[in-house]
Amino acid sequence: MKNLKIILVIVMACVINTTPILGQSRAKKNKIIADSHTAKAEFIKKDPLMKGLFEKASGYVIFPNVGKGGIGIGGAAGNGVVYVHNNIIGMAKLSQLSIGFQAGGQAYREVIFFESKEELERFKDSRFEFAAQASAVAVTEGASANVKYTNGVMVFTMQKGGLMYEASIGGQKFKFNKL
Repeated sequence: MKNLKIILVIVMACVINTTPILGQSRAKKNKIIADSHTAKAEFIKKDPLMKGLFEKASGYVIFPNVGKGGIGIGGAAGNGVVYVHNNIIGMAKLSQLSIGFQAGGQAYREVIFFESKEELERFKDSRFEFAAQASAVAVTEGASANVKYTNGVMVFTMQKGGLMYEASIGGQKFKFNKL
């Protein structure tokens, strides 16, 4: 139980540390951009078929470092980079609140692909969020081969570290900031 508390404190510190990207220093933005390039390479390394998704999507957002933690009530946060045709167009912030059986903490990467310009525009207008029933695909080799867009988006995650037990409901909200 003591280890669980330590993990939770570390994850929540990461969440608090990564939350305020909008309006941050150039050095911090550059770090997030560099981390997003690394995350993209890791997604493609884990599943080479994802390269085609990055090339064909109308746009995508990469959250290279999302911290998540909770005991009963949980939260997650991360900062990301928004791309259109592999060109950076802005920065984004992810926030999540969940309620239910959950204990622990974890860090992961997330990428959201947009099938159409309309879905990308909805994201850029900060009118985009995932409900509790939204699902993400954990990246493994070949995982992207059979995944289809749902409501114009496709979501993949890759665990980086930590341990979390979870049977909860919640949703993700996003905020976009043009560069």
